[in-house]
Amino acid sequence: MARMRAVDAACLILEKEGATQLFGLPGAAINPFYSAVRAHGGLKHVLARHVEAASHMAEGFTRAKAGNIGVCVGTSGPAGTDMITGLYAASADSIPILALTGQAPVAKLQKEDFQAVDIASIAAPVTKWAVTVMEGGQVPGTFQRAFWLMREGRPGPVLIDLPIDVQLTEIEFDIDAYEPLPVARPAATRAQAEKALAMMNAAERPLIVAGGGIVSAEASDLLVELAEVTGVPVIPTLMGWGTIPDNHHLMAGMVGLQTSHRYGNATMLASDFVMGVGNRWANRHTGSVEVFAKDRTFVHIDIEPTQIGRVFAPDLGIVSDARAALEQLVAVAREQQADGTLPDRTVWAEECRQRKATMQRKTNFDAVPIKPQRVYQEMNKAFGPDTRYVSTIGLSQIQAAQLLHVFKPRHWINAGQAGPLGWTVPATLGVATADPEATVVALSGDYDFQFLIEELAVGAQFKIPYIHVLVNNAYLGLIRQAQRGFEMDYCVQLSFDNVNAEGDAPAGYGVDHVKVVEGLGCKAIRVTEPDEILPALETAKKLLVEFEVPVVVEVILERVTNVSMGTEIDNVVEFEELAAAGEDAPTATVALLD
Repeated sequence: MARMRAVDAACLILEKEGATQLFGLPGAAINPFYSAVRAHGGLKHVLARHVEAASHMAEGFTRAKAGNIGVCVGTSGPAGTDMITGLYAASADSIPILALTGQAPVAKLQKEDFQAVDIASIAAPVTKWAVTVMEGGQVPGTFQRAFWLMREGRPGPVLIDLPIDVQLTEIEFDIDAYEPLPVARPAATRAQAEKALAMMNAAERPLIVAGGGIVSAEASDLLVELAEVTGVPVIPTLMGWGTIPDNHHLMAGMVGLQTSHRYGNATMLASDFVMGVGNRWANRHTGSVEVFAKDRTFVHIDIEPTQIGRVFAPDLGIVSDARAALEQLVAVAREQQADGTLPDRTVWAEECRQRKATMQRKTNFDAVPIKPQRVYQEMNKAFGPDTRYVSTIGLSQIQAAQLLHVFKPRHWINAGQAGPLGWTVPATLGVATADPEATVVALSGDYDFQFLIEELAVGAQFKIPYIHVLVNNAYLGLIRQAQRGFEMDYCVQLSFDNVNAEGDAPAGYGVDHVKVVEGLGCKAIRVTEPDEILPALETAKKLLVEFEVPVVVEVILERVTNVSMGTEIDNVVEFEELAAAGEDAPTATVALLD
C-alpha cells in the first residue's frame, strides 16, 4: 500500500474512472487538490472565469461524447453556490457531471469560518448526491460511490465537498486495487417487448417518440432500425433530436408548443398510438395532457421508475434502459417481419411524409433589418451534417429547432428543462474541448450571450475554436412575446444609444458586441444585410482555422419578431406567412409540394 494525501488518491481515481478533463478556478480551500492535479500530470484543466460557467463547461463536455464525465472545480463558499445553476441544469437533463468544492476545516464548520457554507445541503435538491467528506480515509469510497451514482439508473450530477484538512490527510491507498463499481441498468424483458409491439400492431396510425434517454444510452442505431423494420414514423423530442436524421423518410417532425414543426404537431394529432422511449413527456412537448393524450394509447419506456406515470398514466409502462428495450423490440419486430405478421405501414408513413412536404414555414425573406428565419436558412447552407449545434433558451433556440437540421445524435446539445441564460458560451467551450476536430456552432440571442460573455476569453486563452451565431434584436424577445398577453412591453428592451458606437455599429442596439468580443481575444463579424449572412459564415470558418479562437458572427435582426408558438399543440399561432412554393423554404429536408 502507498501512503499519500487524500487529494492525491482522488486524482488517481479520477483518471481511472475516465474523468480526465477539469474545468474550474483554484482558491485557498481547494489549493491542495490543485497541487495534486499539478503533481499527477494526467488531468487536463481549463481555467474558467466564473464557476457557474465551469459547471456548464463540464456539462457540455459530458454531452459531447458517450462515456464522458466533465468535472467542475471550485473553492469554498461562493464557488459552490455559483455551481448550483449548473448542477440544476445537469440534473434536469439527466447529465452526469462531478462538482468538487473546497471547504473550511472540519473543526470550523459550525463556527462561521470564512466562506464556510453547508454546500451539501444547498446542492442536495439538484444532485443525485451531495456530501461533505469528514474523514480523509473516506475519500476513495466517496469518489467510487459518486461515479457509480452518476452512471447508475437515470444519470445525473454529484457534488463532493472537501474540507481543506481532509484533503491534506495522509491515507493508505493502492490505485491498482481500485476498481469502478459495476453499473446495473434495468432491462425490458421479451414479454414486455411483445406486449408493447402487440399494442403498436393493433393501432392504425402509430408513432414512436424518441427522447434524450436514447442519446444517453447510445441507442440511436436501434431506434432507426426499429422504425425501418416496423415502418412506424418517429417524433424526436428536443432532447432526442438527431436520434433519427432529419432527412430520414420516417422522421415525422418534432411536436410541441414552441420547438416543433407544423407537420409534427399535425401528425401527432392524427395518431392513435404512441410509444415513448427515454422521454419525460415535458410540458413544452405535450401542452395539456387532455389534448396530447386524447384518443391515443400510450406505451412509456424509461430507465427511471418514477418517470412512469409522472405526467400521465400510460397504458403500458416499462422500466428499462433505452438500449436494452430497443434491443428487445428490434428482435421481436424482426421475427414478426420474417413470419409476415407485421402490419404494412406504407399508407400511414406516406401520409406523414405528405404533411412534411406541404406544411412548412417560410425562411426565404429578403427584408432589412434581417428577419431571423433567413439566418437559419443560411446556416443550413453553410454547415453540413457533421456540425454540432449548441443552444439554450429564447426565441433563437425555439426558431432554430423549427428551422435548422440535425442528422446525428449529440449534434444538437441544448439545455432542455432548466434553460439557464448564459449557458451557451461555456457549454459550447465544453463541447469543443471534448471534440476539437468537430465544427461546433453555438447559437444565442443577445441576452443569453451577455450573461457569461467573459468566458470567450477562455476560448481565446486555451485555443478552443468554435463559431458563435449571435442574433441581435436588442430585446428579451421571448419574454416580450410572452408579455403580449398582459398588453405590455416592460423591462425587456436592451436597446440604448451607445456613446461609443462607431463604424457599422447599429444605432440604438446598445452593446457593441464586436468590440467586446475582440477585447476578449476572439474574432467577430457583424452582418446587417441578408445576402451577407452566408459569406460571413464562410469567412468565420476560415478565421476559425487561422486563429484557433471563437469567432462570433453577429446578425442584426429586426427588433420585433413573434415566433410560432401556442398554448396547445392544436393551437400554435403562425405569425409569419407560410411557405407556399419551394423557393420559400429552399433548405427544407423535403421539397415543398406546391
